[in-house]
Amino acid sequence: MAYVGSTKTPGGCVFCEALTGSDDRKNFVLVRRARAFLILNLYPYTPGHLMAVVNRHVGTLAEVTADEIADAMDLVTLAMSILSVEYRAEGFNVGLNQGRVAGAGIVDHLHVHVVPRWNGDTNFMPVLGDVRVHPEPLEAAYDRLKGRLVG
Repeated sequence: MAYVGSTKTPGGCVFCEALTGSDDRKNFVLVRRARAFLILNLYPYTPGHLMAVVNRHVGTLAEVTADEIADAMDLVTLAMSILSVEYRAEGFNVGLNQGRVAGAGIVDHLHVHVVPRWNGDTNFMPVLGDVRVHPEPLEAAYDRLKGRLVG
């Protein structure tokens, strides 16, 4: 709630800022690779909603290299693995939204969503009020998942 209620507006690309930042926990960066990184979504659809982001600031699949998308997909696989264990996810929605009309919130920096799902996880809140309820702060989710990576 502190993040959602803040009046601060991002000054640049949130992914580039996270990538160049020195405090991975503050920026919710879980894993860094040569061409992509894994980060918690600041506006998650479900607890544990992660994103694999290419390091280079490009907005379309046509602009990424095969190696960049391969690194991102390796991180998608890693995300699914740790979410299966730590959150006991029973399934996943995996995908990317290219362009504003396709639902991309950040249109100029390509990223792949990994959304953990559970049997019966849909309730009336998103249907009636476009509201999502999350029982866990992002910092707690970060610590849980980071611990799964190093432990």
